[in-house]
Amino acid sequence: MNNVNYPNGRKSSWSASLASAGGRGMDLEHDINVTNGFYLSEDKAVIHKKPTPVTIVKVDYPKRSAARITEAYFKVPSTTDYNGIYKSRYLDFEAKECASETSFPLKSLHPHQIRHLKDVIRHGAVAFLLIRFTKLDETYYVKAEDLLAFIEKEERHSVPHRWFAENGFLVPYNYLKPVDYLKVVDRLIAEGD
Repeated sequence: MNNVNYPNGRKSSWSASLASAGGRGMDLEHDINVTNGFYLSEDKAVIHKKPTPVTIVKVDYPKRSAARITEAYFKVPSTTDYNGIYKSRYLDFEAKECASETSFPLKSLHPHQIRHLKDVIRHGAVAFLLIRFTKLDETYYVKAEDLLAFIEKEERHSVPHRWFAENGFLVPYNYLKPVDYLKVVDRLIAEGD
């Protein structure tokens, strides 16, 4: 068990994953962060969640150990959720959860994120999305190029679940690596993609 010390002196502890298999569909970001922590601890990859850029406007200081941000604004639209390096390749990806069993709503993917994915692809990144259908407890790895081609070709407001099953890769669940997406990256590298 690892301890986390906060600036106000409070201590917290966490473990790799305390969630049961039945509850793992609740928080994709948490599962990816646990997976990335495992990758880092095993010196397999260095992949981090990007911080969302915010401007802090007002902070209340009743006492230093209890400082509280009371007003803040997003500086600029963020790009994608995660980036890092694996086997000398730059990885850049977005993670989204979807409550529907039948389709992924495209309104969940913002225009600035689409532009960013196109930009990093043009410069040679391994760009992808991790889409979790929470009710089905399924997480798919989808190459960004494939999803962007679908968006450009089809005049739809959503992507059918069937499309993910046919064009994506179901990401295996593992207790230590709840979203072991590097297995898919390895497969694509081996196939020359």
